[in-house]
Amino acid sequence: MRRLRIGTRGSALALWQARAVAAAIHARGRESEIVTITTRGDRRQDAPLTAIGGKGVFVKEIHDALLGDEIDLAVHSAKDMAAVSPEGVTIAAVLPREDPRDAFVLPAAPHSERDVVAEGFSPGTRSSALPLHASPLLGTGSPRRIAQLRRLYPGARFEPIRGNVDTRMRKLDEGQVDALVLACAGLRRLGLEHRITSSIAVTECVPAPGQGIIAAEARRDDQDVIRLLDTMNDPAARTALAAEQAVVNELGGGCQLPLGVFAQISENALAIRAVAASIDGEAYVEGSVTGDPRHPRESGVRLARELASRGARELLQS
Repeated sequence: MRRLRIGTRGSALALWQARAVAAAIHARGRESEIVTITTRGDRRQDAPLTAIGGKGVFVKEIHDALLGDEIDLAVHSAKDMAAVSPEGVTIAAVLPREDPRDAFVLPAAPHSERDVVAEGFSPGTRSSALPLHASPLLGTGSPRRIAQLRRLYPGARFEPIRGNVDTRMRKLDEGQVDALVLACAGLRRLGLEHRITSSIAVTECVPAPGQGIIAAEARRDDQDVIRLLDTMNDPAARTALAAEQAVVNELGGGCQLPLGVFAQISENALAIRAVAASIDGEAYVEGSVTGDPRHPRESGVRLARELASRGARELLQS
């Protein structure tokens, strides 16, 4: 039986994700190896993502390797993926979702000082989520985060920070920014949840589509790998991802535009929330729908069309 080749980026988080899939493959009696692939996004650390093509620059070379039979499956953070897989590629497994929220991370400080800085925090509570001065410098280059946080904190300034999590943390602790905005999921997976100062409620900053989800892709004609990966699917996460990607696809938005989408199953119903904004946060369209979990794409399209009727497409294309 062939040893499966798992393609991934080489960052600590990407390798954590690939190892999680490798462990699941091993538990099913198959062996695998991890093949690291350097993407354009990894090579171009000197420019904002918006200037080099958005988050899609983190997956193209991996897709090329998959279609070229250099690897047997590809593992991604779902939020880095396009809403529709390339021709010949399919999402074969969606793993259980980690905490989907964004988080504020303040600089490291002695324990006594941190107690003072963090006093009054409660996850997602706007009044206590960012106890800094009136015009904090926040480290994030995400248009989605910037657009939403500008509405919550009108005096905030934003500084794009690229690099892996360790690099961003170092820049934060050196004082280059007052706080970082990062995904809770990545911090938790890397054992850095102690650095989360405050989680931001999804009602205040709607996450990126697919945030917190690991997806594994295979070639459409490789039924051996597809059957194996299918046994790893988490139904709730797969349903949520399908709904979120349907919203993105219908609106024509990309993963580096001011579009937040979050879906979850609650009491046998699928609830989807989305927000589209102008980059300055001045114009804002949001909405939500409840649908049948058995038909996530239909519910996502319905929400997207409702938002489009109120100008969401124009906002995302402006």
